[in-house]
Amino acid sequence: MRARTDLAACRGPGSTGPGRTARQFLRVLIALPMLAACLAGPARAAPPQAPLVIHYVERRVERPTPLNNEPPIPDDEGLRGAELGLRDGNATGRFLGLAFTLKPVVVDPGADLRTALAGESPHFIIVNAPAEDVLALADAPELREAMLLNAGAPDTRLRDRDCRARLLHVLPSRDMLADALLQLLAFKRWTRILLVSGPNPGDALYAEALRRSAKKFGARLVAEASFDARGADLRDSALREFATVTRGPEHDVVAVADETAEFGASLVYNTASPRPVVGTQGLTPVAWGRPVEAWGAVQLQGRFAKLAGRDMRPVDWAAWMAANAVTQAATQLKSADPAAIRRLILSERFEVGGFKGRPLSFRAWNGQLRQPVFVLWPGAVVAAAPVEGFLHRRTELDTLGLDQPESACRAFGGSG
Repeated sequence: MRARTDLAACRGPGSTGPGRTARQFLRVLIALPMLAACLAGPARAAPPQAPLVIHYVERRVERPTPLNNEPPIPDDEGLRGAELGLRDGNATGRFLGLAFTLKPVVVDPGADLRTALAGESPHFIIVNAPAEDVLALADAPELREAMLLNAGAPDTRLRDRDCRARLLHVLPSRDMLADALLQLLAFKRWTRILLVSGPNPGDALYAEALRRSAKKFGARLVAEASFDARGADLRDSALREFATVTRGPEHDVVAVADETAEFGASLVYNTASPRPVVGTQGLTPVAWGRPVEAWGAVQLQGRFAKLAGRDMRPVDWAAWMAANAVTQAATQLKSADPAAIRRLILSERFEVGGFKGRPLSFRAWNGQLRQPVFVLWPGAVVAAAPVEGFLHRRTELDTLGLDQPESACRAFGGSG
């Protein structure tokens, strides 16, 4: 009866209840290391240490009105993920006398992001902001002791020539997303691509990532077209507009680069030829999405939905993962010492779970979190990249994004 009592005390968010099978219970134990730690013995709280403060800084950005009455991107995307990461960290840390506090700041468009941290001496900052803001924070002299964890900017240049030694990247880069998609297309032998790009800067960067990945994995862009949805009413004209835009040489898929979702959703089923739509809409590579359930992810999805009242999105997962990396490093060390936590996170021996089926770690040459990338459509996960057959001398995860010989990053002391 004592063991039964201890088990009940150790149950946290996502633990099993009456009627669950033993197999489901084991999946939860694998997914939630904090429960496994509880089962090792009676829960005796260690002497408390001073709480470790994790800052969250976000730039609020203006977004276009969604098409087709689709729900807008939530205003609290990212912040809710960081909050859940702190909850999970405290659920584990309390048995070791550890406590974590989140200090969030959301800055309006046009405001100086650096003023959000005026008077502070932060140790860890989760950043959900465009690339220029990320670099401004990384280069701020007053933040030279802080470790920044990028949860919102997918720009490859931040992992390349514009990398910084104290800047880690939890969100996959555009190159990682494109590589995941092209691996799947190569696996299926859908290698002839017609590319349609939007007019925005992010669209151009996404299209360029697709071009690099196509070359990398032996696919071919048979034609390219551009489309600007401004001034058009796609509710009336999509059938005609996209039939013209997607008419071209024989192709296997239509790839779309439309990061602000101005037209990509309307491209599906409106192409000149009956071909799948892939890229920013249609069959999409993402860090996270609603259909992800394997490897205990359903537990994380449930906890997030209970907290936020909505589905977990990629930036939510990245912010959760950033907080999770810091709190799990502290848990492994049994210490809230910021310097020791930074050293562990940057070391080759640091691994952390992220509900993606394998241990995750940061690349020593540019600070990117190596991780699987899901390729999904809104109803289901089609694949998890790296796709079967794509090998690497170190780890298959390094087939996604800039590998060490490809990266121009020198800030981490490697030769690139």
